[in-house]
Amino acid sequence: MQYITAEEAARRWGVTTRLVQRYCKQGRIAGADKLAGSWRIPEGTVKPDDPRRGGSATEPQALRRRPISSFQNLMPLMSTAYAPGTVAAFASSLAKGTRASIAQAELAYFFGDAERARDVAAPHLKSDDAEARLSACLICAFSNLSLGRINDARFALDGAFGYSNSEWEGVTPPEVAAMATFIGNAASALLHLPAPKTSKHAPDPLPLLPPGLRLFACYIKAHRLYLEGAYEQSYGVVLGAFAMADALYPIPAIYLHLAAVMSLMALRRTDEARQHVLAAWDIARPDGLIQPFGEHHGLLGGMLEAAIKPAWPDDFKRMIAITYRFSAGWRRVHNPQTADDVADNLTTTEFAVCMLAARDWTNTEIAEHMGFSVNRVKECLSNAFRKLGIASRKDLARFMLA
Repeated sequence: MQYITAEEAARRWGVTTRLVQRYCKQGRIAGADKLAGSWRIPEGTVKPDDPRRGGSATEPQALRRRPISSFQNLMPLMSTAYAPGTVAAFASSLAKGTRASIAQAELAYFFGDAERARDVAAPHLKSDDAEARLSACLICAFSNLSLGRINDARFALDGAFGYSNSEWEGVTPPEVAAMATFIGNAASALLHLPAPKTSKHAPDPLPLLPPGLRLFACYIKAHRLYLEGAYEQSYGVVLGAFAMADALYPIPAIYLHLAAVMSLMALRRTDEARQHVLAAWDIARPDGLIQPFGEHHGLLGGMLEAAIKPAWPDDFKRMIAITYRFSAGWRRVHNPQTADDVADNLTTTEFAVCMLAARDWTNTEIAEHMGFSVNRVKECLSNAFRKLGIASRKDLARFMLA
């Protein structure tokens, strides 16, 4: 097992070294031990919750009620502040059990190994542990999309959306209600489906979630605002999320940066969009977390072609392979449920060109952005028009994700 010093942990968590040492003395950091007078801490350890949350008179009642041990099995990698390049070590360092199993399923999914992610997560679909079950629903739903197992994906989605309003009526603990709302919103936002209906008794999940999941909930909100065409607001949510983060939570950060790219490209602020996609890649690349880029390709307005492909052609090819697998399954769920006609027969390059053309980019602007000739832009548009059975750019919008 790899270790870090108390000083390094303090730097990563944004707290003082003295506080980290106090956590160690109190036994609140699993696996920490003292060697030659200095504390060493297992690499990838998550910052303990602040014990003061149990008694602050000014803090919301929902937060005072939350037990320190809650949410341990709900998407643990997503919820963890680890240093880029150490995610595999962190997942391997977890004690054998449910949390470690869910973390391994997450790791496989974000690495682009949908089959392993599904295989590891599936046994938890019927778990008595609500955190594990909901995590498995989300992982299996999206893994099965990439595997073309649409009925299995729908079954898992039903689990993610499956808390009926009656279950909120004073029976479901607020933490479980928050988890269910979080997972349902995540699944529906990524599929561009309406948010699940919740009872008036359902709590706002945001204050109840731990910091990492709170950040991912901000990504979900930003994604929703993008779909509504509120691009400035969407980008504002991203910036606000980064401002409130107390540490780097890599997986939510990757998704937040990609949400920023989506809105900035819609606003034609390409230089800023490039900075965000490269920031996301800087976080993801040390661990090979390539799945989010493949998931978002169609929404990024050719930015992967412009910013990633020239310097990392092999990684770009992996992203595109993921895009084809994921988007094929995505459309088989999205299109029937929404009656949309999101294009399913374009190449990824044709789709990116059409996304920009649908936003009134000229052929010259598209060519300069994507790094190829105007003639190739014309060829892409001509092929797309033929495949879609349309005659002009004004007909593109209903087939795009714009």
